[in-house]
Amino acid sequence: MSPRTGRPTDNPRPNKLSIRISDEDKKALEEYCEENNVNRTEAISRGIKKLIEK
Repeated sequence: MSPRTGRPTDNPRPNKLSIRISDEDKKALEEYCEENNVNRTEAISRGIKKLIEK
């Protein structure tokens, strides 16, 4: 039995990040996630990509 569990992925995310955000920012993030049917990780990743595109 393999020591690794979970599904294989083409986009591994081995880095963990912990941040503190305001209630307003948290609400905005949650609303975006609900409207776009994505999880917080995907929403933040999209935001980072937008910063790079500028």
